[in-house]
Amino acid sequence: MSLLIDENTEKTHVDPAGQLGGDHRIPDQSRAARQRSFDADAFGLPTGREEEWRFTPVDRLGNVLSDSPTDTTGDHAADFQVEAPAEAIRGSLAPGEAPRGTVLVPEDRGAAVASANTPEALHLSIPAEAQYAEPVRVRVHGNGAGRRSNAHYVLEAGRHSKALVVLDHTGSADHTGNLEVIVGDGAQLTVVTLQRWDDDAVHLGQHEALVGRDATYKHIAVTLGGSIVRVNSNVRYAGPGGDATLLGVYFADAGQHLEHRSFVDHNAPHCTSLVTYKGALQGDTARTVWVGDVLIRKEAEGIETYELNRNLVLTDGARADSVPNLEIETGEIAGAGHASSTGRFDDEQLFYLMSRGIGMDEARRLVVRGFFADIIAKIGVPEVVDTLMAAIDEELELTIGLEPASA
Repeated sequence: MSLLIDENTEKTHVDPAGQLGGDHRIPDQSRAARQRSFDADAFGLPTGREEEWRFTPVDRLGNVLSDSPTDTTGDHAADFQVEAPAEAIRGSLAPGEAPRGTVLVPEDRGAAVASANTPEALHLSIPAEAQYAEPVRVRVHGNGAGRRSNAHYVLEAGRHSKALVVLDHTGSADHTGNLEVIVGDGAQLTVVTLQRWDDDAVHLGQHEALVGRDATYKHIAVTLGGSIVRVNSNVRYAGPGGDATLLGVYFADAGQHLEHRSFVDHNAPHCTSLVTYKGALQGDTARTVWVGDVLIRKEAEGIETYELNRNLVLTDGARADSVPNLEIETGEIAGAGHASSTGRFDDEQLFYLMSRGIGMDEARRLVVRGFFADIIAKIGVPEVVDTLMAAIDEELELTIGLEPASA
């Protein structure tokens, strides 16, 4: 294994086939060695000194990390609404009832708590060969800050099916939620997770996908709300020819902590993956974290992978951490690389726009829109794009009167 790490730098590593050889594994540093368990007590309460928690404000997560059931006193802590064809709603799955637990095994305490305290997991299954013109929707609405909500969803896409599934979070709650995804051979599945919580919500989530032979899986994370949001998006392959694309867009204001982690486990030959996350920050104590892990196992010959993270700091007092990690155990690959950058407004772009009669505020809006333009084009889901652009414009209204980030 070669472990290549860039933190808050603009660098790209590319390893063409045949350039790296042999097994240089360092076992205690491998992402694959991370503990997984359905038992919350197997993890213990994090202190912030653990590698997987070192960026997270664990002192503010007491409620979502306690092994406690969903709050059902009075109104439920959260309301759940499913909009899908009747044939796709398969009922619920108890812990240990397949396919629940066959793909997702919790990798941290939050996910283990969600699993243990969700006695009935929502089971959605898209039949083989089916092609849905309308999205399948799962709406989660929190009914009050500090109230505890747990969830687990199991989503199957049958062979050669095609569907879009939208998981939308609004309102406020202390929410832990797992999403378990099985993409059948030749299927095309897009999953969109929207975090549009109120400013006092807390959300921990683990999304785990198994991508079948010659299947296409796209996971899109859009995070705009919440006090603390931390989503882990993981992928591995059930056969050769699988393609996975993980996209993310986030916008943090003062006091928000938005954290996204991804892990692509290339465990099969001739598969591809693309990870692209972009975020903007404004206001004092705004904080974003992106950690992207890619593991290319010895058996994963002929794969191609790339991960990219860009962060735009709009005002002083905001902080973005960006950590791409690439582990390679074989040199027989088509290509692997990553890039990461964090920076402020481009003064040349602002000068160019303002020299043509565009005011400062409008010029800043145009620069931010341009920053997000390429990833928005990759999303390719009109309703998500429209929602996202409206939210970005709303966020940009807050930059008026704020001091821009200094050089």
